[in-house]
Amino acid sequence: MKLLVSGGAGFIGSNFVRYVMEKHADCRVINFDKLTYAGNPENLREVADDPRYTFVKGDIADQVAVDALVEESKPDAIVNFAAETHVDRSIHGGLRDFVFANVMGPQVLCEATKKFKVPLFIQISTDEVYGSLGLDDRAKFTEETAFAPNMPYAACKAGGDLVCRSYFQTFKTPIIVTHCSNNYGPYQFPEKFIPQTVFKALADESVPIYGDGLYVRDWIHVNDHCRAIDTLMTKGAPGEVYNIGADNERSNIDVVMMLRNILGKEIQTVRVADRPGHDRRYAIDAAKMMKLGWAPEYGREKFEEGLRRTVGWYQENDVWVNQLRKRSVEMNPHIRVAV
Repeated sequence: MKLLVSGGAGFIGSNFVRYVMEKHADCRVINFDKLTYAGNPENLREVADDPRYTFVKGDIADQVAVDALVEESKPDAIVNFAAETHVDRSIHGGLRDFVFANVMGPQVLCEATKKFKVPLFIQISTDEVYGSLGLDDRAKFTEETAFAPNMPYAACKAGGDLVCRSYFQTFKTPIIVTHCSNNYGPYQFPEKFIPQTVFKALADESVPIYGDGLYVRDWIHVNDHCRAIDTLMTKGAPGEVYNIGADNERSNIDVVMMLRNILGKEIQTVRVADRPGHDRRYAIDAAKMMKLGWAPEYGREKFEEGLRRTVGWYQENDVWVNQLRKRSVEMNPHIRVAV
């Protein structure tokens, strides 16, 4: 099995590369990554010298480069993690980059999949395309929920997803689209909510919290997400959409309190001005995904264990964190916490 993984140097992508190479001895991976602020070759140091792994630097919005790579490598599947994902950046500047990465990029990959008859293309997307649910609403996002993105980032991801749908409907290009909830785990960009909270707490710095802190997300461990994608490579149906979540809804404040207990120290918080268009609640109905035999290992009952393992990883890898934080601040000095 040969996989072309775009965006494989980022948080979820690098976890997926390590996962499939460990699980499938016959798996060869070509990692195609632009290496923006969130892409880090150090994420894959442990597989860098493996003869089954190849890194190619490039942009998924570059049709010439993508076509050349797909034609030469002849992958059995393309899995696309490459995206601009930082919500604050999509609001405060750089929206053009989001359009190219999140709309044009998937279109280029769709076209290459069609042109070179790649057996499968999996587009990794987000639950944020569905918009927002009410705090007192018991409803969850299903695959039939209409798109209602409230932020530029989510709108661009929705655009890319619809491009993928059109390629299947018009050309029968074998494409699967996934919508996953908030991921956490090792190798996450340090300015994201959970790792930022950990490191600010360890440094006795205040943790910024948007608004009232009651924004709710469905948290899933990145390894569970990787297992779901692996399942879809063999059991997923082209043309279908699959929601991936852990049935683990938690408010920002709840997560901070759990991290306080894990770290064994007080965490000071400071309320900051709310984000424009901030979605109140996300919740995923993953019943369709679970019918394929997948289930999260770190669901609601094991969230604290997943958090504890994650905190331990960050404490043991502070050099990795500090290097990436320094580079990210230099490239994006305006970035703040994102949830």
